[in-house]
Amino acid sequence: MSRDARWKALLELLVERGRLDVEEAAADLRVSAATIRRDFDQLAEQQMLVRTRGGAVVHGVSYELPLRYKTARHASEKQRIAKAVAALVSPGDAVGLTGGTTTTEVARALAVRGDLSSGPPALTVVTNALNIANELAVRPQFKIVVTGGVARPQSYELVGPLADGVLGQLTLDVAVLGVVAFDVTHGAAAHDEAEAAVNRLLCERAERVVVAADSSKLGRRAFARICAADAVDTLVTDTAASPDAVRRFEEAGVRVVAV
Repeated sequence: MSRDARWKALLELLVERGRLDVEEAAADLRVSAATIRRDFDQLAEQQMLVRTRGGAVVHGVSYELPLRYKTARHASEKQRIAKAVAALVSPGDAVGLTGGTTTTEVARALAVRGDLSSGPPALTVVTNALNIANELAVRPQFKIVVTGGVARPQSYELVGPLADGVLGQLTLDVAVLGVVAFDVTHGAAAHDEAEAAVNRLLCERAERVVVAADSSKLGRRAFARICAADAVDTLVTDTAASPDAVRRFEEAGVRVVAV
């Protein structure tokens, strides 16, 4: 296993469990304890975790795993969700995409739709995510609008007043939100308040708002609110979503598509 692969696996385990012991991590990854100690030390130097005696804990109270360290957690669910979200978009639409792993899959699903292979343009995509803009910019049939702003290294998203200024001049048919949490009471949320502010404006400029979130995100809260649940038209999630959660969203007026 390469160092990058180990680091990704270690950070994901740390996010899931909150803390890791050296021996436990070594057994999970099938490497030596000395290798794990060295990895923990190097990740601590990058402030990706906090070293403890015999192990490591997550860095800070509200932990956000940077996008570059995320592996394909819930990969099949996210790909199914992305395909279903892409099917909600019509040729010629102006589509807003926030950053995140699920919305990146939505961008890829849009890119391979046969009926969007040509057009003047086939879609207008407005995004504050540098990685999404980079992937779609090679598609000449898509008009790509990047918001501008200051880049967040954790999510590759552009935030701040420069992004606000661009979005304030645009009107969208649909905004697709990638979120870290979506709850009927607390709404859709992100870890970072600046990121949430840009995403909120993206919602306000759209005719329809779609949340693309796997079932692990439902019923959870996060630090920075993006919008209330009743501002969301459609939630696209996976079939592992609990019937109670689905019922509560539907009672709040949110159409739920489980794939």
